[in-house]
Amino acid sequence: MRIKRTTPRSGITRRTRLIAVSSGLVAAAAIAIPNATAADTTTFSAAELKSASGSVLKADIPGTAWAVDSKTNRVTVTVDSTVSQAEIAKIKEQAGANADALTIKRTPGKFSKFIQGGDAIYASSWRCSLGFNVQDSSGNQYFLTAGHCTDGAGTWYSNSGRTTVIGSTAGSSFPGNDYGIVRYSGSVSRPGTANGVDITRAATPSVGTTVIRDGSTTGTHSGRVTALNATVNYGGGDVVGGLIQTNVCAEPGDSGGSLYGSNGTAYGLTSGGSGNCSSGGTTFFQPVTEALSAYGVSVY
Repeated sequence: MRIKRTTPRSGITRRTRLIAVSSGLVAAAAIAIPNATAADTTTFSAAELKSASGSVLKADIPGTAWAVDSKTNRVTVTVDSTVSQAEIAKIKEQAGANADALTIKRTPGKFSKFIQGGDAIYASSWRCSLGFNVQDSSGNQYFLTAGHCTDGAGTWYSNSGRTTVIGSTAGSSFPGNDYGIVRYSGSVSRPGTANGVDITRAATPSVGTTVIRDGSTTGTHSGRVTALNATVNYGGGDVVGGLIQTNVCAEPGDSGGSLYGSNGTAYGLTSGGSGNCSSGGTTFFQPVTEALSAYGVSVY
């Protein structure tokens, strides 16, 4: 379904976007589809890599995700099980002279936003996960979660029966970004921790950084960052850029959950991906620093 957001009553700016709620995903393991060997020794300029990335976006194939790999000097394009060989050919055709700058990897699963509705939080008809507790300069307290969770959602509850109100959506940004903020109104515990880890600061991780993810469906899992500034096309016009790509597993309902380090550094909010926590997968996260800056809040 597609629901147009309404303007929030709070003073925090909220952009008008559209939502497409989806769920369901399959196990994923990256399988490389090699490009022509003639391209292996080619060096591509920053402009050529940017153009190649833009070509993937212009091709507009749902089920694709892409990011520049500085080690290989290529644009790695990950395609899910819904992407056909003809669509891969379309991507390369769109890239034109820069087609050799693309490395295609197939993942047998479907990229989807992990909405099913850290700790479980409930909107009127779906469940997501709380990301990080934050506060503004006046001491007002909020929590961050995924933007595809807050888009179209007003009141939030702490129980599946939806009888205990914890707050109302105060801002939402999706697609393009994937973050939202909810202002607390109920008397619930608001610790500045994630699974017992004291969250003291926020930063952007590096490729290779070991990270931990919390979610209301699958609990706590760890893995590594595999790419930065990734873009994902979830389909239906829902394209999100600037994401952290990881090999951490996640499942529906984990949306909005926290990504952090064992040293107490907040990194991101669960956006979506493919896979499950039985066989693994690829998961993307909205960098939390962008959300903190957008809403003028900080972790505590």
